[in-house]
Amino acid sequence: MKTDTVTAHILVVDDDWMNREVMEANLTMAGYRVSLAHDGEEALEIAASDPPDLALLDVKMPGMDGYEVCRRLKADACTQSAPVVMITAYVSDQDRQTAIDAGADDFINKPVSSLVMFTRIKSLVRIKRLSDELAACQRELERLRSGEK
Repeated sequence: MKTDTVTAHILVVDDDWMNREVMEANLTMAGYRVSLAHDGEEALEIAASDPPDLALLDVKMPGMDGYEVCRRLKADACTQSAPVVMITAYVSDQDRQTAIDAGADDFINKPVSSLVMFTRIKSLVRIKRLSDELAACQRELERLRSGEK
């Protein structure tokens, strides 16, 4: 399963090393560029230096939980347009509402189904790319309207 000609950058954040390694292997084989973080602080550092096209974010982590990482990603101008997919064992409506309130774009329940994960990643990366293209067109239109050359 290869992606578009431009490789999307996926940030995987999970405190469980095995989950990170499995996701990295699957995503790399599918043609994505992957960055790994073992906690929220590391995730924010990586995102600041190399903004992802999408983040796969575990909810339950020591220290800063996934909800707070999501809030911070969505509050930062450099990462706010990157879709965030929360990965969680929590399935209650309240847990889902907390994820939505934090700014999550989607969530996947554990255990993670590869089919579900890849379908959602492909869709969300496509939407982000189209949104980025629209924003670039709007900037160019504004530049032309203002008479800039």
